[in-house]
Amino acid sequence: MTRPRQAHRRPVAHRDREVARAEMRPDPRPDATRDRDRAGASLGRRREKPAPSLTSSRGLDAFTFFVANLQTGFGPFVAVYFTSQSWTQSDIGLVLTIGGLFSLFGQVPGGAFVDWVRSKRFVAALSVAVIGASAAGLALFPTFLIVALSMAAHSIASCTLTPAIAAISLGLVGHAGLGERLGRNARFSSIGNALAAAGMGACGYYLSSESVFYVTAALALPTLAALWFVRASEIDLVRPQAPEGGATPGGWESLKLVVTNRALLCFAACITLFFVANAAMLPLVGSVLTVRTSQTATILIAACIMAPQLVMALIAPAVGRAAQAYGRRPLLILGFAALPIRGLLFAYTDAPELLVAVQVFDGISAAVLGVMVPLVVADCTRGTGRFNMALGAVGTAMGLGAAASTTLSGYMADHFGSHAAFLGLSAVAALALVLVLAIMPETRRPKEP
Repeated sequence: MTRPRQAHRRPVAHRDREVARAEMRPDPRPDATRDRDRAGASLGRRREKPAPSLTSSRGLDAFTFFVANLQTGFGPFVAVYFTSQSWTQSDIGLVLTIGGLFSLFGQVPGGAFVDWVRSKRFVAALSVAVIGASAAGLALFPTFLIVALSMAAHSIASCTLTPAIAAISLGLVGHAGLGERLGRNARFSSIGNALAAAGMGACGYYLSSESVFYVTAALALPTLAALWFVRASEIDLVRPQAPEGGATPGGWESLKLVVTNRALLCFAACITLFFVANAAMLPLVGSVLTVRTSQTATILIAACIMAPQLVMALIAPAVGRAAQAYGRRPLLILGFAALPIRGLLFAYTDAPELLVAVQVFDGISAAVLGVMVPLVVADCTRGTGRFNMALGAVGTAMGLGAAASTTLSGYMADHFGSHAAFLGLSAVAALALVLVLAIMPETRRPKEP
């Protein structure tokens, strides 16, 4: 039988009702606000990325250096090699077009593949192995079928190798250190390009044209060895993150966040217009030098290629640090402004030696864009898990701009002369600069975690 409740209870002393510890008091905030703040604090702790070890940092330096060496073998040496094998210009143009088409339309699928695969080191190693095998195929079996397959395989592997390097860099240092890391990547890549061009040119001159591709295939081994020093345990996996107060975006939701990102769309438009103006300038300079100084044209063109690489190696790390300290937009304006100045100087410079000096402005633009392209894309896709796919999309826009550039400059040069062609490209470059000033927002967050 239940005992009846007493009518009068002894009042509880005031000290018994007091809460001695502040953390036991109830949180007056609504549940949604409280949960969001806790999630934000947890996310902030998760974003704290310790500095990578010296072994991994130096390993990535060496990897970018050797990758640049590896890719140089598939540059202008390809056409020289095919010509020495008595190929017709039609066949040479066809295999180069095959490689170009795979490179252009494979960037978005390649970036999406890198986003999907957990091990970015595996993708990078596989890409390097495929490029090495492609170089060996070109040297050993210079038939049309093998060459076409090798060029296609090289292009596909390059579409996954470039985003894999960017993903490894981001996973290794995090967003806060990405600018400086990309600057280091650009420095070692430019050094690798310059040394490889000189070394492979010497091999082609003193040995044979196919020796370039044997050297390229052999370079796959030190490239893979350098990648081995980048510790997989230090590479964070970049996955979609929940926005404030929301759920983690799924596949289609994260894709929608990328496609509808205003800053990313503005950047793609600006960079496309930049490459419409930029890609044809150096080939046009080469044509001008050949006409004016046929005897020393080759040396001057080589100097025009080397000068921007030297400038890029010198200033790229400083560009990365400045982007972290002062934001992306001022650096983008600097890089875009150098292009119309360069075009105008080309148009009004008669001395061939001064044309080489003008190429310093190309080094400024190359250093800025080499750092800014992956950095701005990383800013725009932060939290979506679609960094590499978006990087591939921007790369496709750059390729389309470069393809339009050669056609535009060729038409202007044939109908109006090289002087008018340089002025026309400068006008397009000025339009790209105006577009950056008008529509491109700052993508760096006010406070890096």
